[in-house]
Amino acid sequence: MERKIIKTSDGSLSVYLPEWDENYHSKHGAIQEAYHVFIRNGLDLFKDGSRLSILEMGFGTGLNCFISLLEAIKRDLKIDYVGLEGYPLEIEMVSELHYPKQLGAEEQVKAFDLMQTAEWDVPIKPISNFSLTKKEMMFEDFQGKEAFDLIYFDAFGARVQPELWTEHIFKKMYDALTKNGILVTYAAKGSVRRAMQAVGLRVERLPGPPGKREMLRGVKEAGIV
Repeated sequence: MERKIIKTSDGSLSVYLPEWDENYHSKHGAIQEAYHVFIRNGLDLFKDGSRLSILEMGFGTGLNCFISLLEAIKRDLKIDYVGLEGYPLEIEMVSELHYPKQLGAEEQVKAFDLMQTAEWDVPIKPISNFSLTKKEMMFEDFQGKEAFDLIYFDAFGARVQPELWTEHIFKKMYDALTKNGILVTYAAKGSVRRAMQAVGLRVERLPGPPGKREMLRGVKEAGIV
């Protein structure tokens, strides 16, 4: 499938799929969307110095993962990160996105490169307090049981991949969360919210990133089966 690099409204770069007319990130700003959805409304709910496990559904360009690594450095977090990706990007294309430079994190270029070049299914430690395992697999094939404190649900939109936004998939996510675990996503469609609620998540609508009115966050509350 053809992929093109585009510039988003905050000046950061992303990838565009002409065949699907779909972007990897918001055209209104790739970096600001990642921070708003996954950091401010997800990772920031955990205290400085915490140890936690994160699952990303849709590793993509590695932007969410790299930003999480930067937050781990800043806040002394100990993070075990698993990223699932069914359609890996070419390393050469990812390198053209220049995320370390755009994030003012040139000192972590080596860590970013290691994240991108790491073999699939082989755990690595780009820095001492951050481990990463990338898994090349379809979301439908994922199995997990109370293993993750936080899930970044960053699949392509329901318009192009509706099968990824169903009760079946969200039940897998619910099962994979620890008690009081959190799932955050940029999506806000009513059908997505209802699917999340149907599997037992307590769902709240939150203000969305620039260009999007709302986003969703779900919590697996202790004592709820």
